[in-house]
Amino acid sequence: MKHTISVLLQNKPGVLSRVTGLFSGRGFNIESLSVAQTLEPEVSCLTLVTSGEDNIIEQITKQLHKLIDVIKVTDMSETEYVEREMAIIRVKAEAGTRAEVLRVIDIFRGKVVDVSSKSYAVEITGNASKINAVIDILRPIGIQEIVKTGTIAMTRAKKA
Repeated sequence: MKHTISVLLQNKPGVLSRVTGLFSGRGFNIESLSVAQTLEPEVSCLTLVTSGEDNIIEQITKQLHKLIDVIKVTDMSETEYVEREMAIIRVKAEAGTRAEVLRVIDIFRGKVVDVSSKSYAVEITGNASKINAVIDILRPIGIQEIVKTGTIAMTRAKKA
């Protein structure tokens, strides 16, 4: 099962290495990883996506809690949350396909961020299935390059 894990940690050198080492040392793959400062400059939020049985993920979260610079660990899969990824895709956009590429990007609420005489670089933001859907539709037109971020996630606010 896929798990999205959020880790608040001290923004110090070597902390990210210790967290990723915990996963690699146990033979687990990190499918996606994103980290950035929070509102407090001395604290970072790391969001990672991994797959595994629930009991194994529970062991990993317990091990993460034991790391000195880790403040809080949340398995988002146990709560309601919002997740997003971003992709920048360079697509062939020659005379015959320019309008089609623009229509596809408009349908998926993306935007063109760079233009050349033979290609568009487009930005798409959404969940993984939306990003994959855009890639599947643009592939026959001619994708030249793809760069994707990792997943970022936030728990949903409690309803009043």
